[in-house]
Amino acid sequence: MSLTRRQFIVISSAALGSVPIRRVHAWQGGQAPATRFESIRRNVGYFTGKGGTIGWLVNPDAVVVVDTQFPDTAKLCLEALAEKSARGIDLLFNTHHHPDHVAGNGIFRPKTKRIVAHVRVPELLKQSGGSGPAPVVPDTTFDRTWSEDAGDERVSAKHHGPAHTGGDAVIHFERANVAHMGDLLFHEMHPRVDRPAGASIQNWITTLETVAKEMPANTTFIAGHAKPGLPVVHDRKALQRFRDYLDAVLTYVRKGIAAGSSKEELMKQQALAGFESYHTAGARLSLPGVVDVAYDELSSK
Repeated sequence: MSLTRRQFIVISSAALGSVPIRRVHAWQGGQAPATRFESIRRNVGYFTGKGGTIGWLVNPDAVVVVDTQFPDTAKLCLEALAEKSARGIDLLFNTHHHPDHVAGNGIFRPKTKRIVAHVRVPELLKQSGGSGPAPVVPDTTFDRTWSEDAGDERVSAKHHGPAHTGGDAVIHFERANVAHMGDLLFHEMHPRVDRPAGASIQNWITTLETVAKEMPANTTFIAGHAKPGLPVVHDRKALQRFRDYLDAVLTYVRKGIAAGSSKEELMKQQALAGFESYHTAGARLSLPGVVDVAYDELSSK
């Protein structure tokens, strides 16, 4: 079945209203990934589709979006937000430069006043652009921190140093007390560690510890990705568990290096004790993929 625009709008409106959930199973005659809108609290919510989780704020005086996924689901997200507010997008944040979080920037750009990201994101986007169309890069950047009022909400962004990449940012809706972690938080799945873009597993651990300490106790955290079938919204326990996973990876690799094991031998390990449930999504998002990068990080001079 394919949805007409009118059918899509009806579904989106219901989702963003009293029952803030929607699923779309087909679009423009082709099969599309299931998508979901859900409110969290105080006009802040999330959208899942294809790629990293999108965060959103819609209040009478501002619309803010965090990340844009890919063009097809970006279009679905943008059209649904337009049904909730006709003002367009005041602020669009990119939590980092990976295409599953920013490839939809071009869809959002005509309706967006400003795109905000860490200062390294435009550079990393251009480096990873390849031979395709030029990427749509942020026009407003910051080094460590950034903040601004968005209607009756205060939105802040903070860079904690290299972690998943060299340009990650946590976006905090302060009054709603919802923090979008981007790919600083993978829930119950093996992460990508983008060492060529400046990643550091050791500082990633420090970042998770710092965020958990700095944020209020009742903060809700939006994960960039979660194991299929599991939620993307969590409390600080999810940060602690992911921190423990990264620490377990480094401990395993350190012991292996000390024992004289080669990288190839260490990469044969398929699971770590206590983290057997972690989801694998291809070679890169697997324990061997993370061990590969951890070995290089720990053995580099």
